[in-house]
Amino acid sequence: MNEKRQPLYGLAIILISLLIHNLVFAQAAVDPAPPAAEPPPIPDYLMSPRATMEAFLAAMKAIRNGDDEKFAQAIETLDLSEINPLVRAEKGRDLAWILQEVIDRTRKPDVKRFSTRKTGKPFVFHTYENGKVEIVFTEHQGWRFSTATVAALPTLLDELSDTDKVEGTDEVSVTRMPLHLRLRGMIPAKWKEQGLILEHWQWIAIFVIVLAGIILDKLVSVFLGLIVKYWRTHFAKGSFRNISDSILRPFGLMAMAFAWWAGLNVLGLAANVLVILLVSVKFLAALSTVWGAYRLVDLLSAFLQDAAEKTISRLDDALVPMVTKTMKVFVTVMGAVFIADNLDIDVTSLLAGLGLGGLAFALAAKDVAGNLFGSVTVLLDQTFHVGDWVIIGDVEGSVEHIGFRSTRIRTFYNSQVSVPNSNLITANVDNMGKRSYRRLSCKMSLAYDTPPERIDAFCEGVRELVRQHPYTRKDYFHVYLNEFSASALEVLVYVFWQTPEWGTELRERHRFLIDCLRLAKRLGVEFAYPTQTLYMKQSDSDLLNPETGDFSPAQSEQDALKHGAAEARSVVAATLGLGVIPPPVDAAGSGSSDEGE
Repeated sequence: MNEKRQPLYGLAIILISLLIHNLVFAQAAVDPAPPAAEPPPIPDYLMSPRATMEAFLAAMKAIRNGDDEKFAQAIETLDLSEINPLVRAEKGRDLAWILQEVIDRTRKPDVKRFSTRKTGKPFVFHTYENGKVEIVFTEHQGWRFSTATVAALPTLLDELSDTDKVEGTDEVSVTRMPLHLRLRGMIPAKWKEQGLILEHWQWIAIFVIVLAGIILDKLVSVFLGLIVKYWRTHFAKGSFRNISDSILRPFGLMAMAFAWWAGLNVLGLAANVLVILLVSVKFLAALSTVWGAYRLVDLLSAFLQDAAEKTISRLDDALVPMVTKTMKVFVTVMGAVFIADNLDIDVTSLLAGLGLGGLAFALAAKDVAGNLFGSVTVLLDQTFHVGDWVIIGDVEGSVEHIGFRSTRIRTFYNSQVSVPNSNLITANVDNMGKRSYRRLSCKMSLAYDTPPERIDAFCEGVRELVRQHPYTRKDYFHVYLNEFSASALEVLVYVFWQTPEWGTELRERHRFLIDCLRLAKRLGVEFAYPTQTLYMKQSDSDLLNPETGDFSPAQSEQDALKHGAAEARSVVAATLGLGVIPPPVDAAGSGSSDEGE
C-alpha cells in the first residue's frame, strides 16, 4: 500500500463502514419481523427491585475483585434498549461503572428497604437535580434500571464529581476503573464543556489516539521491514529470497487499528459517536488482519513450494497452489464472519436463511461443484501434472497451473487457455508428458540411380548412428528401404529418443539428422528431388540388326521365364544364400517387432 495514500484509504474505509451500518439498519427496518417466539422466563435476579439491586452490587463487587465475567450480569440489570446494538457491550461496561460511582457517592444502599413486589410502579433509589436513579418493571424483562437513568448517568456523575464516596463502600483499585472515569477528576471543568458533539477533552484525546496509531503503524512497518530484509539477505534460501521487504506491511496497519480500537473504548464517548468510529476501526482491523493473514499464507506457500521442488513426485507441485488458495478462502470467510459479528449480524440466522434459496443456490453452484470435482479427479487420478505437454480436445500445450475452477495451459504459440475442470471429467486427455520415449518416423528419399550396395551401406550406417547417439533408444528402431515412390527410393527411419522434455528432443533430433546428411555425403549417396524423366519411344529402324539388316529374333516366353528365375536365384545366393531362413529382427539390430506407427 502506498504510504502517501493511507489517509485516502482511511477515509474510504470510514465511508464503507457507514454504508454498511446504514444498510444493516435500513434492512432491519424494511424486513418484516419474524414470528414472535415464546419469550424467555425472567431470571430470579430481576424479579423485584431488591433482587435487581442485589444482583448489580454483587456483580460489581466481583468485578472489583478481578472477575470480569460478572460484567454480563451487571449489564443485564441495565435497560440498554436505547443503546445501539453495535456498541451495547462497550457502553454497558462504562455505564455499569458510572452507576456504581453514582451509588457510592450517594449513599450505601440498604437492600432490605428495597421493594420486593413483582410488578408495579418504578422504584426510585434517589432523585438528583439532573435526573434520578430508578428501577422500572418491563414485561418479559423484569426489573431493570430505566433507560432514563442510563441516559442520565454521565450527567449525574458530573453533578457528584465534587462529592466524596460515602463511608462503608467497597474500595476498588484505580486500575480496575475505566480510564475516562479516572481522568474526569483531573480534567479542568472548562475542558468538560460540550463542544461539537463531544466534550473538548474528548476531541483532544481522539487526536492523540489517532496520532499515536499512525506513529505505531510507521514504527512497526519499518521494524518488520528491516527484520525481513536482514533475514532475506543473510538466511533466506530458495523462494524466500524473492520475497518483498514489505511483505509484513499489513501488521503495521493492524497495530494501528487495534490501538485506535483500544483507545476509543476508554474515552466514554456517546453511543451515536462511538458506533460510527468503532465500526470503522473494526472494519480496518478486520481488513488488515485478513491482509496480514494473506501475507503469512504467501510465506507458507513459498516454504511448501521449496519443499515440493525437493521431491520427485509432481503431485505436490499441483497441491501447493490449491492449498494456498484454500487457506486464503478460509481467511476471507473468517474475516467476513468477524465483520458480521462486530456488526451485530446473526451469522447463524444468515446461514439458515440461505437454505430458503437452496435450490437456486444449488443450480447456480452447479458449475462450481463440477469444476471442484474435476480438480479433485485430476489430482487423485494424476491425469497430468504441472509442466506436462497435454492435448485436451483442440487445446495443446504445457500445463501451467491447476486450480479449483480451471486448468491453465500455455500453448506453443504462447497464448494461455483456461480449460474448466468440469470438462476434464469426461474429456479425452492425451498426456504427451507421460511418454517414456519421443518418436521420429520419417522417410529419406534416395535417387533411383543409387547402387544397391550403397543403399545397404547407408541403411547400416544410419543404424550405427542410432546405436552411438546417447539419447536414442537402442532396443527398438527400424531403418529399411521401404518403398519405390514415383521419384525416389524411400528409406524408412523409425527412431525413438528417451529425453525429459521437448527442447532436448529437438536438439538430439537435429544432431541425428545432421549426422545422417554427413553419412550420405561420405558414402556418395544422393537424396532425390521430386523429378520426372521423359523417355522417347524408338522407331522400328532402331530394332534392325546392323550386321544382317533384319529384325532381332524375339526370345520365347519359356526362355524368358527361365532366364528371370535363374537371375533371381543368383541374386539371393549372392546376398542371403539359397534355402537360408533368417531369424526375426534382433533387438540389438534395427528393429524388434511388426509394430506399426
